[in-house]
Amino acid sequence: MSDYIKELRAIVGHRPLLQVGAGVIVADAENRILLQLRSDNHCWGYAGGSVELDEKVEDAAKRELFEETGLTAERLELFGIFSGKETHYVYPNGDEVSNIDIVYVCREYAGTLKCQDGEVDALQFFRLDEIPDNISAPLRVPLQKYIEQNSCGNFCNRCKNVQEDRT
Repeated sequence: MSDYIKELRAIVGHRPLLQVGAGVIVADAENRILLQLRSDNHCWGYAGGSVELDEKVEDAAKRELFEETGLTAERLELFGIFSGKETHYVYPNGDEVSNIDIVYVCREYAGTLKCQDGEVDALQFFRLDEIPDNISAPLRVPLQKYIEQNSCGNFCNRCKNVQEDRT
């Protein structure tokens, strides 16, 4: 939690805060995505966190990715902006937020996977058809949209290329 959010929490307690987040869905060459098992709610999700005061959103996404996974994003693509009731969340400690989640996709990265102590219990790449059921609630909609757009079928660029090679 940032110092800014800590200061706000000291004033408002657990009442809802509007929170801007930056998230990163990391995809490898095999079209698997990196998920992390969160320490606080024991659910899976992509790397991400709050944007700091005066911080650029893309910089926040890169910072959170490095802090939580040990990976450095070499290139980010804007995937989508998610908000509304689906991104409203109550943390296990009772803090309540209404998230605006700006999510990027990262296919070009470097580094060695390393879990952030106290925040991440595990890091694992998953095939899109093997995503765990226990996804952190505010991340379900962005992950579902990513899976729908990147799974095999008419929308899968990898499969289109294979189909084109056969003709």
